[in-house]
Amino acid sequence: MGTLSTHVLDTSLGRPARGVAIRLETAAGEPLGDGVTDADGRVGTIGPERMEAGDYRLRFASGDYFAAQGTAGFYPEVVVVFTIGDADQHYHVPVLLNPYGYSTYRGS
Repeated sequence: MGTLSTHVLDTSLGRPARGVAIRLETAAGEPLGDGVTDADGRVGTIGPERMEAGDYRLRFASGDYFAAQGTAGFYPEVVVVFTIGDADQHYHVPVLLNPYGYSTYRGS
């Protein structure tokens, strides 16, 4: 299995964040995949078909997202660094986003 998905919610509007560009990279910065959130704020699968154990980072283009809405934001990019320990599990990395803050957690 070893798959990865993500979800972005715009907490300032109380709805999914559509159109957020996302890049998955290795910890060394090697690109592994790109995606853009859909109308539900989701990218169902990003990266290789099977994620190997190791450290990775997701880069969320939050500044571009807010600029497209005519909103100034403080964080031009949100970078989430995480570890895949078991390559047989599915990993879901949600981000709760607003112009002046964000949070993340391991989802299901």
